[in-house]
Parts: sequence; structure tokens; C-alpha cells
Amino acid sequence: MLHGLLAIALLSQGQGTAADSAPSFSGRKGELEVTAPRLDASVDVDGELVDEVWARAVRLVDFSQYSPVDGEPAVNRTEVLVWYSRTAIHFGVRAHAPPGTVRANLADRDLGIIPDDRIEIHLGTYDDGRQAFVFAANPLGIQADGALVEGARQRQPGHDAGGAQREEPDYSPDYQFDSKGRLTDFGYQLEIRIPFRSLRFQPAEVQRWSFQVIRKSAATGREDTWAPARRAAPSFLRQSGALVGLEDLSRGRVLELNPEATSTIEGAPLAGDWDYRGGRPELGANLTWGLSSNLTLNGAMNPDFSQVEADAGQVASDPRRAFFFQEKRPFFLDGLEYFATPSQVIYTRRILAPIAAAKLTGTVAGTSLGLLSAVDDRIASRTGSHNPVYNVLRIQRDLGASRLGFAYTDRIEGGDYNRVAQVDGRVVLSPLYNLSFYGGLSRTRTGGVTSTAPIWSADFQRTGRRLGLGLSFSGVSDRFEAGTGFVSQGDLVESSIQPALTFYGKPGAFVERFTASLLGQLVWSYTGFREGRQALDRRLLARGSWRIRGGWDANLTVYQFNYGFDERLFRGYGIEVPGATGLDTVAYRPDGRIPTLAWSLSINSPEIAGLSLQTYTAWGKDLNYDEFSPARILLSVGTLSFRPTRQLRVGLQAPTSIYWRASDGSKVSSTVIPRLKLEYQLTRSVFVRLVGEYRAFERDSLRDDTRTEGPLLVQDADGIYRREGALGFDQNDFRLDFLFSFQPTPGTVFFAGYGSSLVEQDPFRFRGLTRTRDAFFTKLSYLFRL
Repeated sequence: MLHGLLAIALLSQGQGTAADSAPSFSGRKGELEVTAPRLDASVDVDGELVDEVWARAVRLVDFSQYSPVDGEPAVNRTEVLVWYSRTAIHFGVRAHAPPGTVRANLADRDLGIIPDDRIEIHLGTYDDGRQAFVFAANPLGIQADGALVEGARQRQPGHDAGGAQREEPDYSPDYQFDSKGRLTDFGYQLEIRIPFRSLRFQPAEVQRWSFQVIRKSAATGREDTWAPARRAAPSFLRQSGALVGLEDLSRGRVLELNPEATSTIEGAPLAGDWDYRGGRPELGANLTWGLSSNLTLNGAMNPDFSQVEADAGQVASDPRRAFFFQEKRPFFLDGLEYFATPSQVIYTRRILAPIAAAKLTGTVAGTSLGLLSAVDDRIASRTGSHNPVYNVLRIQRDLGASRLGFAYTDRIEGGDYNRVAQVDGRVVLSPLYNLSFYGGLSRTRTGGVTSTAPIWSADFQRTGRRLGLGLSFSGVSDRFEAGTGFVSQGDLVESSIQPALTFYGKPGAFVERFTASLLGQLVWSYTGFREGRQALDRRLLARGSWRIRGGWDANLTVYQFNYGFDERLFRGYGIEVPGATGLDTVAYRPDGRIPTLAWSLSINSPEIAGLSLQTYTAWGKDLNYDEFSPARILLSVGTLSFRPTRQLRVGLQAPTSIYWRASDGSKVSSTVIPRLKLEYQLTRSVFVRLVGEYRAFERDSLRDDTRTEGPLLVQDADGIYRREGALGFDQNDFRLDFLFSFQPTPGTVFFAGYGSSLVEQDPFRFRGLTRTRDAFFTKLSYLFRL
């Protein structure tokens, strides 16, 4: 009894002295095989770490720095305590920091804590070195969770300087776990309990899980890891430590029922008055059944797939590329990692408003499996007379450090269908070299006409600490369709090479890391590549990337492009030319190529006095996509965040795109989308949010700039060239949304909101705004764990 009281007293000091007698595992000494004690105990998760059981937990010590410079000892001390019971695994964290440097706010879960100090725990419950559950908390215990599946996202050339960096988790999935934290005189302290019923794991009697702890410090921008991790490696997860000897784990009965009720009232002007419709409650339910420790079945009937926040507006630097929006709907988020593909042939937002859906996810005999079926509402069909049916299958298997996957999607609408089959994989050739690839075919039948088309990609990477190299070659046929996927740009072939050289500063240096990279890229239309034509676009990018002491990031890029005429942008466009009897109208196909030279600067700042900034600005000479002529451009995407208190969050975004003709300086087009978001966190589970977004778009009447100066014409539905389609216009929309949110745990929520759409004639006057539509909505759901 005396020993227990002494342990509690010493633990309450926050220095870890009482735990000195418990086994400790030093990350820097390579003691990465952790045997945590199994203790038949339960504790209240209060963030205090004073219960006697914590004196018997193992200690993880001696963290290493991963970013900005890997391999160095961590500057600030971190200690993690670990033990488990039959039903849950427990972590206690003591994070030391200089006084006044810890940043912690009361925020919404997941992305709300990204600007804060935080601890991330990666649990690879299948020990495959490829996927892991991610559980995180800031110093106040506010949660974030998600999944990390390495190699599941398509790498974009020009964005990662040779690939020597770790992939970020997808914070979309939500899991049930407990966390509490508090600020202390030495830094902060956390307590985390993760129930086994929130995990999927192997059916073995004795478990081995890959395991990593990451500490992120907002004041310095540093990332420390318990298991030392190098940037010069093909995988971050494969450098994890391990929890070994885990036995007699019980998920219990995993059976969850999540009924929900939603109601929406929508209004629009009608005959000088307002017509409101709806209001009738819509009932639905989601069911989750843990068939075993590694297989979960989800079902839904008339589920609510609405979003509580509209997608933020985006501006296009290249109109040939479609916008991508993240999945936000609860049913699809559970087990989302099992459907990840590098080519994005699986994109669940294609399923618009399903009447019923079911999915099976998990791992069988070392092979991960995701199976999804859904019946969509008729509003999602092409004709409005059939219910589209979706079937999706995703299988992946690890082959040592390498991986092989298969994906199949099927969208059926009456007698029409779209089917896609794809094989993808990643081959680790050595500690520095790896090759990723995918190849697939789509088969589509529409109106009795059937077509087959390919998609393919190969990406070779050298992920060296100092020297990086990327080589890629990919193509999407002009006839390839993905009815259940997302293809940013079809009819495309890209070839690129990207060498990168990185230099590291000494400890305490002003520039902690500098990377110089060069990207050379050739772009064809798929048809042009197949026919042996020259590349449409020839691109050369030179970039310098600086990581500056205190958590600042800066990137300066020079773009030297050479554009060829892309007739896909001007299908249906025409121009009048002199003919034998007057003016004849012909298709618009100007000759020649357009060279450009532009610059961009991006800056990401740490939080200083509650303010942080992320901005990207490009300027110089670029292509006028509306008229295929030279233009001066200004592109900007910036976010200014302000936290005047721990409860209030203010965010301002202002995506901007302006094109001026190089010939006379007249404006061709402009898009400005300022967005203001105000959030106030009343308690850990309650917040209110107000979002205002203005979309101002303007385009001048189109002409054959720098050549004939003649007006452009556009074909109408009858195939007749007319001037009307190329005349100038502007559009000014304002959207206002209010939300009250109560979410004590994932699955149990109450939302109440109002949204209004308005328009005005002149931009940013806010006088004469005319309301065009509004809506009131409520949602209530409760998670029953049976």
C-alpha cells in the first residue's frame, strides 16, 4: 500500500521518476521491440497519470528528430507510458517544453488541432508496414484520428522534390477512443485509451503490431519520433518499432446501430413570393457488425449523406483539370482506407444519394479486402428513369516490402454500364529505390455502343536523403471512363523527370533544410501521342524549397512552359475569315506555339500571436486559356488563420485568378472567391460556425488576340456559329451558412443549420443583394453500441 501511495505521489510530479523501476525502451538505442504489460485494471481517463497502474507501465524514451533534419536527438524530452488490458490499450504521455511554447486550443476534432502541438500514435495492427490506424491528441486532449495507407495516393510531379518525405494520414475516418490532457509546468501531459473494438487486427492468439509515436511541436515546426526514422527510405511505416506479445485481446461484441433523422426545408422565390417545401423528417439507419477481429460489415438504409459544410470554392490554373473534393460523408468514411487506389478509380462521391448501401472491409489471410455495393436514387441517373447500381471491389496483398493490388468497379444504369478493372503495385527494389505502377481498362456501353480504353502509369523513385530522383510516365485514353472514379484529366499522356538535391543545416542554423529540384515534363493528348505528334506542352520547373528555423516553409519556383494549341479547349469555337464571296466561318485552330515564363512563391508560417499564414502566389507570363494567346497572370491561394482565444477561430481564404491580355493589358477573365469562416467552440463537443463565401467571376468577350483580332464564335445546339456564346459576362454570388453542432462522440450528433444564396449585379457592393434560395436543416443521430 505504501509503495502504491509513493508511486502516485511521484507520478504526480510529472517527471516520471516513479516509473524508473519499470522497463524502459530507448528509441535511439534501437530498443524497438516493446513488451507492454497486460494488466487487469481499469482507470478513469483524466489526464493525471496518478493511478498506481501507470507505475507498472513500460516507458518509451529517447526520441529522435525526423523533420526538419532527421537523425538528430530530439531537443525536448518526451516519455510515453504503455500498458494494456483485455479490452483496451493505454498510453500516457509527458511532453517537456520550454515555458510558454506549448500551443493548445479548444477546437473541433480532427483538422481543428493541426495548428497545435500534438502527439500521434500509429498502430499497424496487421504488422504489414503499409497501413496504420492513427490516433492523435493536442495538449488539451482534443482528438484527431484517421488512417495512413502508404502508396495509396497518386504522386503529383513537382510537389515533393524527389519523394523523400513521409505521407500524411487521411483524417477522414472517425474512431471511438478516450483522451484527456492538461498543461503542466514542464510542458503538457496526455492520457489516451484506445478500445480494441475500435480497431481491426489479426486473428492470431499472440499479436505483433508495428508501432510509432510522433510528437509535433508547433512553436518550432519539429517532428520527433520514438523509433528513429530516416527520410532516405521507401517507407516511413516500415521504420516503426513494434508492440510484441500482445495476447488475449478482446474486441467484444462489435454491433452498432446508428439511427438518424434529418429534415430540410428549402425555399425559392415563386410568383413574387417565397415557396418553401420539405420539412418532412427523413429516417435512416446505419449498422456496423464486427464479424471478427479483422472483418467488419456495414449496412445503411436511406442514410443521410448530406454535408454540414459546403465545399470551399476553388480556382483553376488549368481548366483541363477537374476539381477534386474530399469525401466527408460518415458511411463512406468508415474503412475508407481499404478502397484507396493510386489512380483514384474508386471515388465514392460519385454515389450521390443512395437508397441502400452495404460494404465489407477487413483483412483475410494477409489480404486486405474492401467490397461496396449501393443503389442510388434516380436523380443520379443519366435519364432519370433508372436507379444506378454500384459495385466496388478492392483487394491488396503485401509481398514482403512490396505490394500488389486489384480494383474493380461496376456502375449499371438500365442497359448501360461502366466497368473498370485495374492492377496496381509497388515494388521496393532497395532501401532507396522503388517502382510504383498501375494499369487498367474501362469498358463502357451507352445506348448500345460499347468501347474499351486503357489507363496506365509507372513511377520510379530514388528517395535519398541528399539526392532524390523521380521518373514517371502515365496515360489516360480519350475514351477511358470511370463511372465510380475520379479522373482529373482524360485524353492525356505525361512524361516527367525530377532530380532533387537537399542540404541540411547544422543544429541551430537559420536555414534548417534546403532542397533544389528541377522538373522536366512533356504532355500530349492521348490521341496525339498515339499518332506520333509532338508534345502539346513542354514544361520546365526549377524550385528552391527552404525550411527555416521556427517552423517556416518557403518555396520559390520558376516556370518555363511552351504551349501548343489544344483543340480540346476550343471544340465548337469558330472564327470568320475572308472567303471567295465574303466572310466564311471556320473552326478556330491558330498556328504556332506560345512560350511563357512565370514565377511563384509560397510561404507557410507557424502560429505567431494567434496568427498563421499559408499562401501561394504566381505571376508572370502564361497562357490565356480562353483565347490561346499570351497573358499576364496573377494566381493566388491563401489562408490567414487567427486564434484570438483558445475557443475562437477565424479563417480567411481568398483564391484569386486574373488574366490580362499581353497585347494591350485588357482583362480577359477574373475569379475571386473570398471565404470567411468564424467558429466558436463553446465546449469540447459544442461549437457554432458561420461561413460566408463570395464568388465573383468576370469574362470579357473573346477574340483572336495577337493574330486577326477577330471575334470568336461558338456553335449552338444546332451547330450554327454565333457570337452570343463568346460574349462577356459576369456573375456575383454570395453564400451564407450557419451551423450549430453538438457531437459528443462520432456517430452521436445534433446539427442545426441555415444556408442562404444571394446574387448582386456589381461585385462586392453588398447593396441590392437578392436572395435566390435558402434552406433550414436539422440532423439528429445516436450511436447505440449493442
